[in-house]
Amino acid sequence: MSQKFPKNEKLKSRKMIARLFSEGKSYKKYPVKVFYIEVEDAETNQATFAVPKRNFKLAVSRNHIKRKLREAYRINKGAYLEKSGKKFALLFLYLGREKPNYEAVEASVISLLKKLTDESN
Repeated sequence: MSQKFPKNEKLKSRKMIARLFSEGKSYKKYPVKVFYIEVEDAETNQATFAVPKRNFKLAVSRNHIKRKLREAYRINKGAYLEKSGKKFALLFLYLGREKPNYEAVEASVISLLKKLTDESN
């Protein structure tokens, strides 16, 4: 299982992101919430990450948290998403108001990925 996060796995489509917010289902495990839609015609899972500007005014802080979210997803996606066989569009949203440590972010992402694969099967 590859632990890379190549360009074709990054969700960039504004239409799909808007669809995630309007039609997508979600799970929450503080401090992370994931919105997801099952996509039938996709060849890979696609993910994007967001941190609200309202909670973190400095771009440096937002980018630091997004980097932690991406790393936790990159390392753990193979163990959970690859096994299900279904393809998803995912948006991970950070809800906390203070800077997290990596362990808390990783635990939340793992829990959300487990819940997502359990519910989809």
